[in-house]
Amino acid sequence: MNIYVANIPFKATDDQLRTLFAEYGEVSSAKIITDKFTQQSRGFGFVEMNDTTAAKQAIESLNGYDFMGKTLSVNEARPKTDSGYSNNRVGGGSGGGCGYKKPYGGGGGGGNRY
Repeated sequence: MNIYVANIPFKATDDQLRTLFAEYGEVSSAKIITDKFTQQSRGFGFVEMNDTTAAKQAIESLNGYDFMGKTLSVNEARPKTDSGYSNNRVGGGSGGGCGYKKPYGGGGGGGNRY
């Protein structure tokens, strides 16, 4: 079972998250999500546990748990879905000016082509 964990302290590590959940059963993986540019924690992560019963017990016990001074929010992770921003984009970007006292503007964005 994949478990979503929110409100993780920024100073927490993957290993600390794994250790917390390991009290309830075997943890396949524990990953705190980081910003791809700054490598700073984004404050949430995912824990995978193979035993569904142990995972449900961990969710029940750790939801609302004080972890390193922050109250965790723990739920079963929902499957990744398409947010609706696929190839069917609506509208387009704006052009924007090109600079100081220039007589031309930027290009406009494209719209739907239906």
